[in-house]
Amino acid sequence: MKNIKTVNKPKLKNIRRLHRNHPTPWEWKLWQYLKDRQIDGHKFRRQVSIENYVVDFCCLDLKLIVEVDGCGHLHQKQKIKDEQRSTDLKKWSYMVIRIFNNEIDENLNEVLEIISQKCSELDS
Repeated sequence: MKNIKTVNKPKLKNIRRLHRNHPTPWEWKLWQYLKDRQIDGHKFRRQVSIENYVVDFCCLDLKLIVEVDGCGHLHQKQKIKDEQRSTDLKKWSYMVIRIFNNEIDENLNEVLEIISQKCSELDS
C-alpha cells in the first residue's frame, strides 16, 4: 500500500481553507462538539485532504472520517460520486461515517454517540 499524504497538498490548500472559513451551518454545529478533543480525547481536524479528496472531519490517529451531507447528496449522480469516494477512502484504510444535515438538527446526541462508539471500536 502506498504512503498516503493526507494534509497540506498544495493543490488542495485553497479549497481546504475556503471550506474551513465558510462551513455549512451543520458542519459548524458538529465542529463545536468535535474540536478540542471533546470526543473521548480524540483529535479531529476540519477539511483534511486525503489524496485528491477533501473530507469534512478526520481523526487521523483512528483514520476515521465524518462527512456531513446535505440534500444534494441524495441525487443519483452525487450518490455515485460519494460511493466512489468512500470506496477509495476505505481502500486507504479509512472508516467513513456519513451524517445528513437533518440528523444533526434532529438527533445531535445520537450523531455524537455514533461517532463516539466508532472511535471506541477503532481505538481498541
